[in-house]
Amino acid sequence: MRSVYARIATGLALLTLAVVGRSAETPTPQAITVFAAASLADAVTELAARYERDTESPVRLSFASSSTLARQIENGAGADVFLSADEEWMAYLDERRLVAAGTWVRPIGNRLVMVAPTDRARAVELSKGFNLLAILGDGRLSTGDPAHVPAGRYAQQALRYFGVWETVERRLARAENVRAALALVERGEAPLGIVYATDARASKSVRVVAEFPAASHEPIRYSFATMSGSDRASVRELLAYFTSADGLTVFRAFGFETP
Repeated sequence: MRSVYARIATGLALLTLAVVGRSAETPTPQAITVFAAASLADAVTELAARYERDTESPVRLSFASSSTLARQIENGAGADVFLSADEEWMAYLDERRLVAAGTWVRPIGNRLVMVAPTDRARAVELSKGFNLLAILGDGRLSTGDPAHVPAGRYAQQALRYFGVWETVERRLARAENVRAALALVERGEAPLGIVYATDARASKSVRVVAEFPAASHEPIRYSFATMSGSDRASVRELLAYFTSADGLTVFRAFGFETP
């Protein structure tokens, strides 16, 4: 019996060594965590899937408003890459030394549009002092909360430009991010919304009824960077892939501009 047990023990030991050996040869790649503005969801999901397929490196995605993500990073959330819908929240992190030096880039842009449910869409003529309340009727204007969401801040700037902000401010449906603002219009809970052109393009339930001129708001430029403390090769490679010629082609396919 002792010899039988000895052979079993020897076999288990060899099996353990084989498993450990294989693990040492092919270590599981460390996942890369990407925090991205909600408006980037479709494009970044596609890019992450392509990157995982090509490199076998896992990518974890988290989408929310840029302000929410920036504050989570400030409070210690383990993001490796941050893709912000504007420069303000990237600057917020940079001032706190949470952005890896030399990695902040501004590769893509967007446009601001007004949308309505497809079955109720009527063109809106934008002009100084246009009667937005009459167009809204009893409904509310859906957009990101201007206090926290970049899309909402751009919307506020555009409405001020046309001189109608004060009249409509109390009639806003303030959403937590731009995709939430779009959803209110898609469901018919708001007759109008102000979102990015890429969000409108992604939805079959809304139609663009007006496009705000670039002069009516700050340029919509997205900021990408890796976070300090995440300076490993795979993280830098992922950011480089997002901003490569192939990556920018994907962003353009989803309607983003690449100035």
